[in-house]
Amino acid sequence: MRRQVRGRRRNPLRRRSDVVRTWAALFFAVLAFAGAPLLGLATARWAYDGARAEQTAQRADRHRVSAEAVGDTRAEPLPAQARPDRAYPVTVRWTQPGGQPRTATARVRDEVRPGDQVEVWLDSRGRVVTAPVTDADIWQHALSVGGYAAGGAVVVLLLGRAGVRRVAWRHRMDEWERAWARTGPQWSKRRA
Repeated sequence: MRRQVRGRRRNPLRRRSDVVRTWAALFFAVLAFAGAPLLGLATARWAYDGARAEQTAQRADRHRVSAEAVGDTRAEPLPAQARPDRAYPVTVRWTQPGGQPRTATARVRDEVRPGDQVEVWLDSRGRVVTAPVTDADIWQHALSVGGYAAGGAVVVLLLGRAGVRRVAWRHRMDEWERAWARTGPQWSKRRA
């Protein structure tokens, strides 16, 4: 076993570019399998904290009121099978705490007919806004950002590795040319 290891170290066909390429491959593998996931986790944590702070601010600023649908602002009727994840604009009316009625256009997820009760979110100035970010939205955002960061890191590492391999290949060919320039005439003399 020792002879095999020593033999590889003293192999006359091994060039410096081969050593550089081998160490670079090891370096990029360690970064891809350890560094990229750590970068993804750190980025996901950062995105999670930012989204959680935004959720806290939204919950402090927004409140929900019950409103009555008074009209439909859609230019065309809903399709027979409306998508449940899509919001549609509807004119709604509610009563403010002082007893004054208020009308606005709000986006609701279900098919609503005039007279139906809907939940509307308002900000501190009384404007109709979207509901605060949910915990599921926060997790989805954090995992997406973390996954994209890790994937982007792997792509950058693969491009870097390809660049190192290309440079090492050029150096290897130059080393082989120089070696052949020294050895080639000796082979030619033997044949002649």
